[in-house]
Amino acid sequence: MFKTLAAKAFVPVAVTVTGFVAVCCLLLYSVIKEDMTRDSIQHATNLTDTVLKSTRYAMLKSDRETLSNIIRNIGDQKGVEHVRICNKKGLIMISSSREEINSFVDMKSEGCITCHSGPTPVTSLGIMEQARHFVNKRGQEQLAITAPVYNDQECFSAPCHVHPPAQKVLGTLDIILSQDQLNKSLARMKIQLAVFTLMTLILTVGGVSALLLRSVFLPIRRLDDFAAGLAHGATGTKPPAVSEDLDSLAKSIYKIAQRTTSTPTQESPPQGAVQQE
Repeated sequence: MFKTLAAKAFVPVAVTVTGFVAVCCLLLYSVIKEDMTRDSIQHATNLTDTVLKSTRYAMLKSDRETLSNIIRNIGDQKGVEHVRICNKKGLIMISSSREEINSFVDMKSEGCITCHSGPTPVTSLGIMEQARHFVNKRGQEQLAITAPVYNDQECFSAPCHVHPPAQKVLGTLDIILSQDQLNKSLARMKIQLAVFTLMTLILTVGGVSALLLRSVFLPIRRLDDFAAGLAHGATGTKPPAVSEDLDSLAKSIYKIAQRTTSTPTQESPPQGAVQQE
């Protein structure tokens, strides 16, 4: 396939380096993407905890007006697409979208089926289990965090509440965040990694090629020219200055040429001569 020695040396090196650098960059991108996604989920979880603590006093006082204002103000923040509070039955009590208040959520949806897949709802979830990624009707990727609102002594002992102490979960807080900023950061990082990969390939392949050309192919070319000169009768040419490995080969070729020229050859008799008995 590759007829020249240079092609046989350069092409495998270029292919090997290209594959190695490409695989390393893909693995690096996957690790960074996973870390950024995890950080985004952690940020959303922290925001959920902040909302729960901010609305706790209004919940204890059953101050729906203050609670509604807090939820609407949070929903107006940049990057926050949606905030709502549902009771245990799935009825939306407070929401940043007024049109969905007093409506029921679908318990079989992606955000609810995790806890309501069995006969008894799950009352505790890990950080990663609370998060879910989905694409909305506008084709935008979003991150939703569903956090349970737990019952405690201050809740079931409040005069305005009728929750029994045995009820562990009072409802859920659902926050939906836009992933546009994360996707833009990942897109920029992908371009930067592509440029870094291209620069690494050019420098690595170029450096290896220059090293092979200087240390291997140019000495071989000089040795080839030297051998060709000896074959055409230039026996007075001295061996070229090459590396130690090729220097012994050049001297050996020179010695063979010197012996060949110094050994007399036996001339054959003319064709017309008669052999005497």
